[in-house]
Amino acid sequence: MMRIEKDFRGEVPVPEEALYGIHALRGRMNFPEETRFHPEWYQAVGVVKQACYQTIMNFIRAIRQKFEDDPEKTTQVIQRLGLSNERIYPFLEKAAAEVAVGSHFDAFLIPACSGGAGTSINMNVNEIIANVALKMMGLSPGEYSAIDPVEHANQYQSTNDVIPTALRVAIMKLLQKLENGINDLRLVTELQEKRVLNIMRPGYTQMQEAVPTSFGKLFSTYNEALSRDWWRISRCFERLKQVNLGGSAVGTGLAVPRFFIMEVVSKLQNITNLPVTRSENLPDATSNLDSLVEVHAILKAHAVNLEKMSGDLRLLASDIGPREVILPAVQVGSSIMPGKVNPVIPEFVISAAHKVYANDQLVGSLAAQGCLELNAYLPVIGHAILDSLKLLISADQTLRENLMTGLEFQVDEPSRRFFGTPSLTTILVPVIGYNQASEIARFMKEHRTDIFEANRATGFLSEERLRSLIHPGNLLKLGFTLSDLE
Repeated sequence: MMRIEKDFRGEVPVPEEALYGIHALRGRMNFPEETRFHPEWYQAVGVVKQACYQTIMNFIRAIRQKFEDDPEKTTQVIQRLGLSNERIYPFLEKAAAEVAVGSHFDAFLIPACSGGAGTSINMNVNEIIANVALKMMGLSPGEYSAIDPVEHANQYQSTNDVIPTALRVAIMKLLQKLENGINDLRLVTELQEKRVLNIMRPGYTQMQEAVPTSFGKLFSTYNEALSRDWWRISRCFERLKQVNLGGSAVGTGLAVPRFFIMEVVSKLQNITNLPVTRSENLPDATSNLDSLVEVHAILKAHAVNLEKMSGDLRLLASDIGPREVILPAVQVGSSIMPGKVNPVIPEFVISAAHKVYANDQLVGSLAAQGCLELNAYLPVIGHAILDSLKLLISADQTLRENLMTGLEFQVDEPSRRFFGTPSLTTILVPVIGYNQASEIARFMKEHRTDIFEANRATGFLSEERLRSLIHPGNLLKLGFTLSDLE
């Protein structure tokens, strides 16, 4: 069975019990793309509309209070404002609350990539909320004479303030998860740093052996980078908190009660427990998306750090050179080669990071495509940001659970190689000079021997002095003092 719905373009048959309507169907036909819309954004639209309906109910109460001595005037004002059917708003608020927890997502037909600045997103959610509210009232979906998706579900709202506000809510909620995930990964990395604090290894510059260092020093760089990531992510809320809800189509608040404009964001803050505030310049908040560009750049910086860390560990664990690190064997590595194990966690993280880089290019270029009062490309921009957030949350989680926690180190092998590294002679430069240190390094390379044998052959230092100089405590301390030369 079908019901017939109308818009100014004509009629469209809709399945009788469907919670979506004509606007969702037109959007689905016009945007035949298969990438699913992010449920977090869908839920956030429900949260924003909850705040709107609660504010409308408060507005009605404020009208009654203002004209409490004149019942006839109260009735006239409420009727003039289209608020006379007061009983529908609690049902609309309950329906929006169901959307806010992800219910009825199967009735949301709009894909990730759509045109129209999010109008189809807004209208599809309006239809769902209106039809769910109708069913709560004992009516059938499509009985819009009682609750209309535009007249009632979208009252005092515009796509241009609801959808970007909902996006910021969705981003902030995912940022909370990312912030916690980064901190959890940092704590595990810090434990590894302490565990391998003084385990020596050759340093590498330009993929060639360099002066000695330690695993502890290497992991301290990861820990510091993750600490910066955590700090930057925690500051993103400041960039996102100003919303344009109440600004209507272009931020001027046209056709919206001032009461609604002044109150609705406070309601949203109470519902979400997020630091959202009404922008002091609603047209700016409607027109410009540079704050989203800035936030995504911070996400990109975190992706860069994750790729660097994953790439390092993948290289140190490879079979190409002496394996210094052993990655956890999390899955079979080949369908034909028995016993093969691949570095799939670093590969996943690196792949995710590059997807974030691509998203960053998209966010920046489409944010610049905003035209005058509005940016029509918000759906794709929002999808890219949410996509990056979820990729990074996943990357942090799998790095913590499936790699960093089970990481092992080849302690013996690096120590045997360690004394055969010609760059180790750098520690001798302040004592015997660059030229004599170079002689020892040359001997080591030509005869493929260690620093002890080369020193015996050249006779520049006593064995005792050499061992003192290349003690890990000397190699890892910051610079040398004059007493070290005595």
